[in-house]
Amino acid sequence: MTVSRDTYVEVNLANIKDNVSKIIKKYNQYKYYFGVVKADCYSHYGIKPIRAMIAGGVNYLAVSSLEEALEIRTKIKKIPILCLGIIPVDYLAICQKENITLTVNSLEYAKNLVKTPHHKLKVHIKINTGMNRLGINDKVEVTETYQILLNNKIEVEGIYTHIYNAANRKDTYQQFENFDKLITNLKDKNIPIIHIAASEGLVLYKKLDYVNGVRLGIMMYGFTTDKTLALNSTFALYSKIIQINKLKKGETVGYGAKYVAKTNQTIGVVAIGYADGIIRKNTGRYVYINDKKYKIVGNICMDMLFVKIDDNVKLYDKVTILKDLDHIKYVAKYLKTIPYEVLCNIGKRVARIYLEKD
Repeated sequence: MTVSRDTYVEVNLANIKDNVSKIIKKYNQYKYYFGVVKADCYSHYGIKPIRAMIAGGVNYLAVSSLEEALEIRTKIKKIPILCLGIIPVDYLAICQKENITLTVNSLEYAKNLVKTPHHKLKVHIKINTGMNRLGINDKVEVTETYQILLNNKIEVEGIYTHIYNAANRKDTYQQFENFDKLITNLKDKNIPIIHIAASEGLVLYKKLDYVNGVRLGIMMYGFTTDKTLALNSTFALYSKIIQINKLKKGETVGYGAKYVAKTNQTIGVVAIGYADGIIRKNTGRYVYINDKKYKIVGNICMDMLFVKIDDNVKLYDKVTILKDLDHIKYVAKYLKTIPYEVLCNIGKRVARIYLEKD
């Protein structure tokens, strides 16, 4: 891949595989380990990160849309793929052909599903236990949904819910209780896969007896509260100094003259901007150049940003925009958001370079 700007993400495939292996080795009570690869593997991009997590032990994939599933299918034919989002019934033939598992989120959707010609469809029923995003939250409707699907020879392969506040034990145990009540009538139906926990829930709660699946998301990329796993960073973002400007006291930098030099100082121009995912709120946080911290100043431009530097920094020096797990966490805290968003903001025009080995 051409990296003419020297602005790129380094994706460590060895660390993805190793992280997944460590997770499965410790939390080995499950039969199904879903690799959640929506949003292009949380912005890691490409088929290589998916192959790495499969090599680490993932045996099912989860995506957010049919488009994501089909992109994977062009390269990986056999592993099952669950779409967590809702696929319009107009596309059932494609799902059948490409072995895409659908989410059934309501009784109404199930009724529409069975009106459409189909064969060999697999579905997972989504239960709403409190997040109030997708899913069924009425016991009678859960049972009726299952029965409609069964009567129309649609394979109910799984049933699941999503924990919305895993750090809060009261909320989470209430969700467990709600799930148990809502699926009571289905417990004797031999549904092959039941999954509740995602990354944080896996770490914080014991596996329920009847649950045999878990969805691995951000922890595959090193983010977890379980420090004993010793997971490694998989994502680093780099750019370079493309110009160095000497400012006199009182001169300004960038659009809106937001930054005014209080003394004579040196500014480095870096080849990355908000069109690459480094939004303007990043102003004021630090990057690394030659392993030293330097602060972003002025309004971030579409394609460039400014860093206050010193004489140790030279033209064309590498700039580390996102260094490792700790740095990404720092940036997320600075932006008042979460690591997911920091990663997913980094767009497709930033090249991905894949490291096969440590």
